[in-house]
Amino acid sequence: MSYIDELCDRRAVLKNVKIDIEKACEHMKDCYKSGNKVLICGNGGSSADASHLTGELIKGFKKKRPIDEKFEEKLKESIEDYMDKNSLSNTRILLREMKDNLEVGLPTIDITAFAGANTAYINDKDPRFVYANSTLALGKKGDVLLCITTSGNSENVVNAAFVAKAVGMKVIALTGFDGGKIKDIADVSIVVPINETYLIQEEHLAIYHAIALDIEEEFF
Repeated sequence: MSYIDELCDRRAVLKNVKIDIEKACEHMKDCYKSGNKVLICGNGGSSADASHLTGELIKGFKKKRPIDEKFEEKLKESIEDYMDKNSLSNTRILLREMKDNLEVGLPTIDITAFAGANTAYINDKDPRFVYANSTLALGKKGDVLLCITTSGNSENVVNAAFVAKAVGMKVIALTGFDGGKIKDIADVSIVVPINETYLIQEEHLAIYHAIALDIEEEFF
């Protein structure tokens, strides 16, 4: 049983959006397989969710993600190039510590986290386009933009989706209520069928945890 199957068995309210969750997950897997990245945006609690999910994707979540032997050898060469040639023991210690601590991540960027860049933009330009500008700067064809908005109508998120589509990115919406404006813009919309914001956010957390677990299972 997949993590998404298990999620929908536990949370009956999500059974009707199971197919959309699976589609969103496949878009993200395809993105990572092609060497691309995922951008995430949202406001308030959804910004916190963007940060939370980013953390689950760029480091180990449930599984270990050790570096491979090929990278370990390159790392060894990198350390040896700069360490004192007479400090072989220190080189070995550092290499072992890095091998024990480094985790292979999936390239994911929380564009809500750029405090300096975002506040500079908001100070100079229309705040409604702050995430759109970051999407334009960082996004490329083949990337994915994950838009988290409980109402589906957050203007700065909707505008980022327009830019993402123009760039050639896939857009995934994680929303609630009736899906809002973003429902018809996104390639896949996961619309939690609830009309209370905090309850929608509780389901969003469960959904993106299942997605992160499923993706991790695929790659590690």
